[in-house]
Amino acid sequence: MTDLDLRTKPTGSAPGRLSAALRRAAPALLVYAGVRALGLVVLAVWGAAAGKSPHTLLTARWDSLWYTRVAESGYGWQVTLPNGDVHSNLAFFPLLPWLERLGAAISPLSYQDAGLVVSWLASLAAAGGIFAIADRLYGLRAGVCAVALWAVLPVGIVQSMAYSESLFTALAAWSLYAVISGRWLTAGLLASLAGLTRPVGAAVVAALWVAAVLVVVREKRWPWRMVVGALLAPLGAAGYVLWVGQETGGGLFGYLDVQGQWGNGFDGGLAFAKFVGAKFTSVPGALAGVGLIVGVALVIWLYVKCVRQKQPVPLLVYCGIVVALALCASGYFGSKPRLLMPAFPLLLPIAVALARLRTSRSAAVLGVVALVSAVYGAFWLHGSGPP
Repeated sequence: MTDLDLRTKPTGSAPGRLSAALRRAAPALLVYAGVRALGLVVLAVWGAAAGKSPHTLLTARWDSLWYTRVAESGYGWQVTLPNGDVHSNLAFFPLLPWLERLGAAISPLSYQDAGLVVSWLASLAAAGGIFAIADRLYGLRAGVCAVALWAVLPVGIVQSMAYSESLFTALAAWSLYAVISGRWLTAGLLASLAGLTRPVGAAVVAALWVAAVLVVVREKRWPWRMVVGALLAPLGAAGYVLWVGQETGGGLFGYLDVQGQWGNGFDGGLAFAKFVGAKFTSVPGALAGVGLIVGVALVIWLYVKCVRQKQPVPLLVYCGIVVALALCASGYFGSKPRLLMPAFPLLLPIAVALARLRTSRSAAVLGVVALVSAVYGAFWLHGSGPP
């Protein structure tokens, strides 16, 4: 299989293709739903013991509150901290709150519950996109394993929260699938929507643009669908960033100023390195520091494995940018695990290895990890959680 199978043409009617695709993806989606259901059950049991509402934990903490406020009242709300920093809701991209508002408008759901439904549906769509990519590249078993691995991530509980990670991953995965299968208009539209979801939508745009450049270099042609898709891709993010600049009076750098007030920025990982280094002032802290170093090394090692696996260039570009932005951001160090969640190509080397095992062995491994992930997710959400 080549990097980009651009000449692949779909056969059969659209309903027939959709039905066949759903039948093929059904095992992966069932596995995904089972793992996430396990996480929610453990969270509910933990919440009952701790006297906390799982519903509140999933819909009314941290970022989910900011998204809900945007859905309810629009942009323009901010909080001034004692040190003078201003936290504005302009930091949050609009697609999720738009969908929350739509869900509340067409149903009896509250904005919070609409956000939860959007996240749950988007997580299934993300699982489907991850399966589609892994299945296309490495086969059915690898596709199921890739979805299971994404579900059992230590911070996988975020996939079931009213957060934007599931929505973004769904749009990114299907955009990337469209790129590697030569569906440029679909890829561009989904990339634009991904850019309306999270700042890291730039990674999807970059992946599409690199793929388009490769077509021009290799085939000496400029397909019109590819050109239009490439032009569509950045419109979502660019439109929102320019609007924020106009609202704040900061011009092109207005959105960066908003993020700067939140303590977010890109410093090449210097602040994160200092944060890790500061852990080595005590024995418990040193253990945590070693754990962080091992975690970062694991992420880098997996990316190298992706390169050696010869994944399609768009996947490598997308994954590399997501990883770089997550590890090299200067603020909110506790958020890094969930910021890495959309970097699903990192899981493909492990998925291929698991697919080579007997089904009983791979199922046993994933089952144990799923249980550990569910317990950790409940513990994490009842504690520091995903800021």
